[in-house]
Amino acid sequence: MDSVDRASSGPVVVAIDGPAGSGKSTVSRAVAARLGLSFLDTGAMYRAMTWWMLANGIDVDDPEAVAIACGKPVIVSGTDAAGPTITVDGQDVSGPIRGAEVTAAVSAVAAVPAVRARLVELQRGCAAHAATGIVAEGRDMGSVVFPNATVKVFLTASVRARADRRAVELRAKGVDEATIAEMAADLARRDAADSSRETAPLTQAADAVLVDTSELTLDQVIGTITDLVERKAGLTAA
Repeated sequence: MDSVDRASSGPVVVAIDGPAGSGKSTVSRAVAARLGLSFLDTGAMYRAMTWWMLANGIDVDDPEAVAIACGKPVIVSGTDAAGPTITVDGQDVSGPIRGAEVTAAVSAVAAVPAVRARLVELQRGCAAHAATGIVAEGRDMGSVVFPNATVKVFLTASVRARADRRAVELRAKGVDEATIAEMAADLARRDAADSSRETAPLTQAADAVLVDTSELTLDQVIGTITDLVERKAGLTAA
């Protein structure tokens, strides 16, 4: 993997936003690894918070109850691109947070202002401790969390393209077609929920570069964003 010399450029913050299923996590992690930066999956943080709420019997459809409880769990995100981790109260939840129950509830939990305030603080803390820089992906990285990011990217794709990609992944795991159909419908629902919430809605920052991946391969997307970061941050591949 390539690495970069940032001795004169200082820590780099790359903010990558986009809708569910746009490939943000895969792309962001690959870009971070290629450039020798830390990686932060903020979606996993919201999923971890949601998992904790469900595990502790909090009504995720009650914003007040969620707001009162959101300060209790200890959520820690490991930012090593080679092996990112996510724990809640010391428990590895990287598997459980990807379940259907969490997926169905995460938009409601993420819409609660108190939840976003707490996790934004944690996200900024992760960036502050990233010695060489960080690639952070989510829904409001460029618009809210890191408004002064070195590079901002809005990664998107058509609903059809995103659904097709997810379907390939799920079929490879042996998931039945009925569940895959539900997933496709859920993408549109999450788009609407994430874009219409009052607090930090999913939106493209004015100074973000739009990258539509509908007709691009994964390698093309990774290469496009890596090149963009190198140019904008003044980096030179070692």
